Amino acid sequence: MTGLVRLGVVLSDRGSKYAVSGAPVRSRAEIDAVLGALKSERSYARATHNTWAALLDTGGLKADDGEGGAGMVILRMLERAGLDGHVVIVTRWYGGKKLGGDRFRRVQDAVRAYFDHLGIPS
Repeated sequence: MTGLVRLGVVLSDRGSKYAVSGAPVRSRAEIDAVLGALKSERSYARATHNTWAALLDTGGLKADDGEGGAGMVILRMLERAGLDGHVVIVTRWYGGKKLGGDRFRRVQDAVRAYFDHLGIPS
């Protein structure tokens, strides 16, 4: 997939590892293509969660992939940053310990790492 950026694992917390990826998109079909390209890599396909969000002309789209509420965290950060036409995916490999509310902070940290990579203030 052209434009897909994988930053890889950007942080760990109590055994869980978080990675962040993203790409420019214009439609739900392009989001699905990006997710397919990401999950074509075995480690991402086997991840516990691939949570994502995107802002398109038609509005915001998100999916928690079992990590309840995490898609909304990403979507709100995209809205605040004004990053339209882009999907951001936070991948988590569960490490065996529940993180409680800290899981949302780790999602935010991963999205911030992606914004830093793009040169966008978070």
